[in-house]
Amino acid sequence: MAIRIGPRAGVVIVLAAALGLVAFFWPFVVAPGTFASHYAPPLIFGVLLVLVLCVVISEIAEGGIDSKALAMLGVLSAVNAALRPLGAGTAGVETVFFVLVLAGRVYGPGFGFTLGCTSLFASALITGGVGPWMPYQMFGCAFVGMLAGFLPRASGRREVLMLAVYGSFSGYLFGFLLNLSFWPFSVDPGSSIAYLPGLPFTEQWQRYLAFDVATSLGWDTGRAVTNFVCILLAGPAVLTVFRRAARRARFRAPIRFAPPRGRGPG
Repeated sequence: MAIRIGPRAGVVIVLAAALGLVAFFWPFVVAPGTFASHYAPPLIFGVLLVLVLCVVISEIAEGGIDSKALAMLGVLSAVNAALRPLGAGTAGVETVFFVLVLAGRVYGPGFGFTLGCTSLFASALITGGVGPWMPYQMFGCAFVGMLAGFLPRASGRREVLMLAVYGSFSGYLFGFLLNLSFWPFSVDPGSSIAYLPGLPFTEQWQRYLAFDVATSLGWDTGRAVTNFVCILLAGPAVLTVFRRAARRARFRAPIRFAPPRGRGPG
């Protein structure tokens, strides 16, 4: 990876990711009738946004993101924010993910996690998409970018094919996670695919899988195909550009001070 993260920033990212998973999967673990079952989503939204901010601040403070890496983060966040309206989610076509996957691959999981958050935040501000769904979208993309940084080593066509397959998988993963944000509130409780507090985990899980397939499988397939095609076609060139930028920027290169030269006679 081109950009490594320090221990403190790594701990913050792990905590943010863990809380993000809780935010997504709370319907399966929260007991009915408790305080959390009514107020968990709004409270978690606020905590998630604070943790995302802590991730970026801690990375900068510790040197995990130096000025060059921060500039790269800003540029790629702006690029993704500009690319997203081109697809606008029509028929599941999303143009924001392939850059996120390739950047996470080259610059590492910490950078991919942060880029996923900042890209969707910038995009929401540009398109007016700020709402209770925004933290879910931010963390869904954060997981996509982070997991790309953990993919095994490969090179050449094998690497591009691996990233294309992962991009396709991430299209389904993002939809699967995002559906959790509204499933408990969007279906008639009398439906066989509705969320019902108190059901055993296995039955609740079966209901959600049926809901996911019935409501968004086609949409997610459009996203998966878009990711696969974009990475397969543009992946080699974009990977080359990202790696060339990383080499020239020399992220986290050690700084050495030369001894002062002796002054000649005056």
